[in-house]
Amino acid sequence: MTKADIGLIGLGVMGANLALNIAEKGFRIAVFNRTTARTREFVEEAGPLADNIVPCETLEALVDAIGAPRPIILMVPAGPAVDEQIAALDPLLARDDIIIDAGNANFRDTRRRMEALAKTGPRFIGMGVSGGEEGARHGPSIMVGGPQDSYRRIEPVLEAIAARYKGEACQAWLGPDGAGHFVKTIHNGIEYADMQMIAEIYGILRDGHGLSAQEIAPIFARWNEGRLNSYLVEITGAVLTAIDMDTGKPIVDVILDRAGQKGTGRWSAIEAQSLGVPATAIEAAVAARSLSAMKAERESAEKRFGIRVPSAGKPGESALADLEAALFAGKIVAYAQGFSVMAAASREFGWNLPLGTVARIWRAGCIIRSQFLGEIADAFDKAPETENLLMTSAFSAFMETAHPHLRRVVAQSAEAGLPAPSLSAALAHFDTFRRARGTANLIQAQRDFFGAHGFERVDREGNHHGNWNRG
Repeated sequence: MTKADIGLIGLGVMGANLALNIAEKGFRIAVFNRTTARTREFVEEAGPLADNIVPCETLEALVDAIGAPRPIILMVPAGPAVDEQIAALDPLLARDDIIIDAGNANFRDTRRRMEALAKTGPRFIGMGVSGGEEGARHGPSIMVGGPQDSYRRIEPVLEAIAARYKGEACQAWLGPDGAGHFVKTIHNGIEYADMQMIAEIYGILRDGHGLSAQEIAPIFARWNEGRLNSYLVEITGAVLTAIDMDTGKPIVDVILDRAGQKGTGRWSAIEAQSLGVPATAIEAAVAARSLSAMKAERESAEKRFGIRVPSAGKPGESALADLEAALFAGKIVAYAQGFSVMAAASREFGWNLPLGTVARIWRAGCIIRSQFLGEIADAFDKAPETENLLMTSAFSAFMETAHPHLRRVVAQSAEAGLPAPSLSAALAHFDTFRRARGTANLIQAQRDFFGAHGFERVDREGNHHGNWNRG
């Protein structure tokens, strides 16, 4: 029997769709699931693609079915399940075989696993996959970290199954050890901010202007035809249009306002803090999800404090233009923050991340794909050492035009009592970033007063202390 080109463990929604994608592209894939019945069911449902699928009922059979050096994709939940699967595979694999973790792993776990396996075990790759179940089936964005020679072994498969943007595959090797999973983490952090800002604009239209879901839907649909063109804005219009079959109401109106999270958003905020890089729009989005989970507390707080939102009436074209530009400006800041975090991590861990390539492989397949990712790629191509996208010619011009609109929307929302945490954080970041002389001199004075930490002076070098009058 012809050996399989690659293996896959875990036939949940993502794993099953990725396996079908691989089989459809002409590669032979061996599959294993802990529940044997699921493996059989998967093959039965695969139709004509079953000819390219080798079902395996044991790990030994899976390993034996794949041509050496054997690449095996893990599509199991992040955390202990990955370690358990590695431990089970390790004694069955040769030194040059490759374990590929394609889940939403913490990049620090990826580095730990890679280091442990480097001593005696098979090779290890951390591979970020974005695009949800639809992307997994028809073309995701793929971010790879690990040994480059091991990546070359699986590159033909990844090149074939990845999303395409104008014919270019949205997959790439981004660097050693945890580089791929770190980039995926920051992708998800930007995703959090993007989704939160869209939700804030929706809230302003719903609660501030009194529009229904079906009145808001065409606004997002129109915006998606312009500079806000992106997957998330596109699906927002679709989501707001959908009707619940049970009640006849818009589906969005019967969904509980309590958002879940799986950890990657928190990790992106934690790593930004660890690296000393401000990612306040992302952090605000993570906090907003945590607040959304506090449903009972929020209901009690509304009873205690009340809500008095003055109705602004139906929005005119001027108000809609403000909201569109505000969302655009907020997105720019969120992306700039995310790329700054990646640049800092690249220096910290010696990855040499190709940030232009990151932007390019996000242009299709992934959740945050949007029109201006091509402009981000161009900005990094022209200036690879760019520290902040806000300082590039294209994005500084965007912000010059858009930030007055963001300022009006944030100010009006604050006055009306409408929460806009990520948009507000984006504006505060921009205003702080562009101010040459800030207020940290007072903080340094306070720190020296109570802790003798010292400070730098504007007129001479060295560390100094104040002659504080404590009397």
